[in-house]
Amino acid sequence: MFSRASVAAFLDQSWVRNSVIGVILFNAVLLGMETSAPLMDAIGPVILTLDKICLGIFVLELALKMYAHRWQFWRSGWNIFDFIIIAIALLPATQGFSVLRALRILRLLRVVSVSPNLRRVVEGFITALPGMGSVFLLMGMIFYIGSVMATKLFQTSFPQWFGDLGSSAYSLFQIMTLESWSMGIVRPVMEVYPYAWMFFVPFIMVTTFAVVNLLVGLIVNSMQDAHAAESNKATEDYRDEVLARLREIEKKLAEREG
Repeated sequence: MFSRASVAAFLDQSWVRNSVIGVILFNAVLLGMETSAPLMDAIGPVILTLDKICLGIFVLELALKMYAHRWQFWRSGWNIFDFIIIAIALLPATQGFSVLRALRILRLLRVVSVSPNLRRVVEGFITALPGMGSVFLLMGMIFYIGSVMATKLFQTSFPQWFGDLGSSAYSLFQIMTLESWSMGIVRPVMEVYPYAWMFFVPFIMVTTFAVVNLLVGLIVNSMQDAHAAESNKATEDYRDEVLARLREIEKKLAEREG
């Protein structure tokens, strides 16, 4: 019987993590192949068998983690994430659960939990969420003000774009993304309202170039903070290890002198 410590050490080895990533990517390819009718007609049983083998490997890895870490397993958000993904994959994809066949591709997201670099990106994004909430609130206020103004200004001549508050908000969102905003919406509006650019250009400047870049800046700063925290932790762990070794050496020297 293997000890919990030996199983945990086995799972922490780089070749084990890389192998799991390889199985995840291979399984993602298999799930993509299942969407091809010609491939399923030709080698469908082989693809389904390989998919079950991959799922079995995922279940085995999860079981080993739960055995190695016991209740500590549930204290990690990434472990809970893996458990949910595997649990969804194990549910029967029949009748009311048929939609779960499409959700099996979520197994690919396990690459995030296995790869430290991808975890750092996600953790940085999550750290940025509180600041992003304030930015989204600001953007919502800007969109609401802009939608009310656009509806009042252009509703009569362009009801298909600005007929009501919802249509105006959707049109302004399209303009913010710069998708056919000029020839598709703004120039036709300017043929009827020549000074409409005085509304649309400031709206684009504020939303597209200011608020969106502010979101990007928040995410980048959060990722940098997460990377710095990880680097500081690694430095502190190395320092503690060196100090422990020095104390051990001092203890041995003191024993010899005594």
